[in-house]
Amino acid sequence: MTTEHDPFDRLHDSARRGSRVRIGVGAAIVLLLVALVVSVVISMAGSNNAVETFGGASDSEPVFESAEPDVLLVHVLGAVVSPGLVELAPEARVIDAVAAAGGLAADADPAGVNLARAVTDGEQLVVPRVGEVRATDAAGETNGLVSLNTADAAALEELPRIGPALAERIVAWRETNGAFSSVDDLRNVSGIGEKVFAGLRDLVTV
Repeated sequence: MTTEHDPFDRLHDSARRGSRVRIGVGAAIVLLLVALVVSVVISMAGSNNAVETFGGASDSEPVFESAEPDVLLVHVLGAVVSPGLVELAPEARVIDAVAAAGGLAADADPAGVNLARAVTDGEQLVVPRVGEVRATDAAGETNGLVSLNTADAAALEELPRIGPALAERIVAWRETNGAFSSVDDLRNVSGIGEKVFAGLRDLVTV
């Protein structure tokens, strides 16, 4: 009796193993390509999220604007060459305002104005002439000279080498001893030596 065999039974065992190996290699290549595509897609998505996050942070950053004016406008009057409005830098002082108004006139009283004081936007600065009566203003100044008897601590701090502590000592001294009778009384305030006094003598009055 003749037994029929399946056609594959006639293939050599090594041929069948080779066929299965080729199928396995092909499947591995396909899986590798799929994994590579998935990795590229994930990488691109992560990059897009990073760009969006960076852009969002930049857009949300607050913008701060300086409250200080770019220029100060000061009205200079009195004994100057060219009275009128002058424009100054934010850190300008009285001496800069006087210079912008042409400088002191021939009859100006240099001791009548505190040239070292910082100016403020919109203020009116009056330079006195020799012999003019000095009118004390609300800041404790007498046409530029700081009054030791009326100026508060903040006004005294505008003077050179006078910090908050020393300004408070000046106020405390006059409260304890009464009004300053002369500028020389400043020597009696603790912390004011000869060098400090020499820098203040022409800038203050009683």
